[in-house]
Amino acid sequence: MSGIQTLLTPVNQCAPKRHILSPGGVKMGARILVVDDDPVQRRLLEAMIKRFEYEPVMTEGAEAALKLLDSAEGAAIECIVLDLVMPDLDGMGMLGKLRERGSPLPVIVQTGQGSIDTVVSAMRAGAVDFCVKPVRPERLQVSLRNALAQATLADEVRRMHKSADGKLSLKDLSTKSPRMQAALTLAEKAAGSDIPVLIEGESGTGKELFARAIHAAGPRAKKPFVAVNCGAIPANLVESILFGHEKGSFTGAQEKQPGKFLEADGGTLFLDEIGELPADTQVKLLRALQEGEIDPVGSRKPVKVDFRLVSATNRDLMALVRAGTFREDLFYRLHIYPVTLPPLRERMEDVPDLVRRFVARFAAEEGKRVRSVSADAMKLLSEYKWPGNVRQLENTVFRSVVLAGADEIGVVEFPQIASQVPGYEQAALNAAPPSIASPSTQPAAPLIVSEEQTEAPSRDRLELVDFHGHVRPMEALEAEIIRFTIAHYRGRMTEVARRLGIGRSTLYRKLKELGLEAETGADHGDL
Repeated sequence: MSGIQTLLTPVNQCAPKRHILSPGGVKMGARILVVDDDPVQRRLLEAMIKRFEYEPVMTEGAEAALKLLDSAEGAAIECIVLDLVMPDLDGMGMLGKLRERGSPLPVIVQTGQGSIDTVVSAMRAGAVDFCVKPVRPERLQVSLRNALAQATLADEVRRMHKSADGKLSLKDLSTKSPRMQAALTLAEKAAGSDIPVLIEGESGTGKELFARAIHAAGPRAKKPFVAVNCGAIPANLVESILFGHEKGSFTGAQEKQPGKFLEADGGTLFLDEIGELPADTQVKLLRALQEGEIDPVGSRKPVKVDFRLVSATNRDLMALVRAGTFREDLFYRLHIYPVTLPPLRERMEDVPDLVRRFVARFAAEEGKRVRSVSADAMKLLSEYKWPGNVRQLENTVFRSVVLAGADEIGVVEFPQIASQVPGYEQAALNAAPPSIASPSTQPAAPLIVSEEQTEAPSRDRLELVDFHGHVRPMEALEAEIIRFTIAHYRGRMTEVARRLGIGRSTLYRKLKELGLEAETGADHGDL
């Protein structure tokens, strides 16, 4: 936890709900609120924030900003850039108002008066960073990236702590998906009663997490939550594990065991993959639900038990009923209050928020200084269909954090995903090392290629000699490097210049000198 605590030092509160980030025209960046009374400064900040691929929301004063934060639009704000010197309510006054409200939003303050006293006062009032006007684009970009990353990490750590303590409630499962919101609404209505809940959904959609949240939101929250995966128990042990057994009731029963129902007495019993229960166990489960009592193996009398049942399945129980493998009477006893969790492909609005949360958590756990995911990578992840749902996304992000060699994760860290999304296949081949791009591990290709080598060169191999074995001219090598870089970064000329380590004007001059302007389709508007 020491690494996490270090990263959390500038953050006082948890992060807000994230803005919708999805393909199909939806904004692909965090929503940033700018509060500044100077119209010139607002225009400059708006242009910079758009350039960073975030979505700016502009207000001309603190009162207007507070009013916006109270509206439906304000719920999607993720960070505030706040001018300290303003008429009426100034920046320090707004910081005080935000503190009174318990606002979790990270605030970056800026002013033309950069004295130490001003900095200290602003930080004590709750700001996470400080910029002096006129702020350089690079400085603001780093500040925004750090503020958003710290806020996301704070939120994820809070979730982890609440989950570990059994206090993760339905209110902590924020979503932007209408279908997921409908499931949350159903769960909230059921949480306060003892009605049996059946959670339906594909593997990896988070059914157990949902069940724990229902338990934490109900009157049994301080009592045990006992989870059982019915599909993972050997058929000959199901009855004993669920209902318990008496000493000597069967070979190997050397002592009395209470069973999962008694462990959950007073609390909630969660039966995952309930469709896998054997037929004889289904009969005993039906009796437990109807009579509130169980029959331990070898016991001469039933035992009263008080529990709330939440079950889950990734199968069509009605189809199992028709097939004769699941009892119809038990089905109707369980199906009183069904809640269906949509697969991730049907709630793609939540992908970017999940990605940021997973990145924050794994970066802290692995000790990596990863701060963000590039816009291209986020777009890639938002276009993939995720057959393995949230679990697959989580594992994919974990791998990308381990692979990351910089503070921003790009398409290069997702070669398997890129290879399956139209438009990214070549990027995956160009970007990924051979051991990652394909299952077979091949030795790295030599940099110098001789005439004896007859295989066609790959896109990421630079040929230093020509067909006759002579070293190629510098101009030809330079042109090939620029062509490759433009293709690799999909024509984003600002990124091309940055990766080549040259200025943008130098890049365009070289394109003209090498006759590559028409070939690459480069235009100064790409900047």
